Amino acid sequence: MRIASLLPSATEIVCAIGLQDELVAVTHECDWPPAVIGKPVVTRSVNDLADVSSRDIHDRVTASMHGGSSLYELDEEALAATAPDLILTQELCHVCAVSYREVNEVARRIDADITVVSLEPTSLEGIFHTITTVGAMTEVEDAAIDLVESLRERLSAVEQRVTRRRDGGRAPLRVVAVEWLDPPFSVGHWVPEQIRRAGGWDVLGSDGQKAHPTTWAEVAEVDPDMLFLMPCGFHLAETIDEWSKTQVPPPIKELRAARSGQVFALDGSSYFSRPGPRVIDGVEMLAEIMDPEGFVDIAPPTGWAPVEVG
Repeated sequence: MRIASLLPSATEIVCAIGLQDELVAVTHECDWPPAVIGKPVVTRSVNDLADVSSRDIHDRVTASMHGGSSLYELDEEALAATAPDLILTQELCHVCAVSYREVNEVARRIDADITVVSLEPTSLEGIFHTITTVGAMTEVEDAAIDLVESLRERLSAVEQRVTRRRDGGRAPLRVVAVEWLDPPFSVGHWVPEQIRRAGGWDVLGSDGQKAHPTTWAEVAEVDPDMLFLMPCGFHLAETIDEWSKTQVPPPIKELRAARSGQVFALDGSSYFSRPGPRVIDGVEMLAEIMDPEGFVDIAPPTGWAPVEVG
């Protein structure tokens, strides 16, 4: 089977279930696993977002949403050249991926027999279901089930340890995670669940819902024990750089999290933005950050770093 992935998360899933050689097309943002680099790229950004501020990106996203367009476009000629049998895409966010309608229209023009599958998880369970769906569509369901079982085992191991630590008197930490910095957005979809499974409580996030705008004043008002910075699509170095440019009001410097050195930049792109296998790495990372005595060396070593406020 010849598979075209129009999502970085789908690319990761396809490779994780052993179909790397069947992957004939990827997006310009697909960077994991490293072996996919060099495969034919069939999407591109409509705008040059290099050296563009978070505020400018937000403004462009807002304009795209109001105009019903996407920040990305599909290279029909490049896609046709790969002759895919299956295209994996999504409808969840029409701004951060080529629209499902456009993908369908292009697929029909190339070959009416191409199968287009939309992947729409909003929770960890939904992500597991997505993996088995991809496995079923590509006739490697056993490999997909094995992968999901291994992910469930890792998740269960974290939860069991969290429970033991809580039974021993460790209270869950109140945290705020933001998936955009300027303006700030509280996390949604599966991220509040990642935090909860890891032993914390996100006081502004919304389970299963889209990320929603907040303000730094609201963050100051809830005064969390920890502040997680995980802007969507940003790797760790980009998060650290963007945070250094972010102007936050003086009350943020007085947060309990800021005073105690509990503000962390995270690799949002790898472990939180993409609904694929590495969301469990994200849970393990959060568990180690929130309880470094209870969880030792289970987090990806280059996935997070403490940062200062102001």
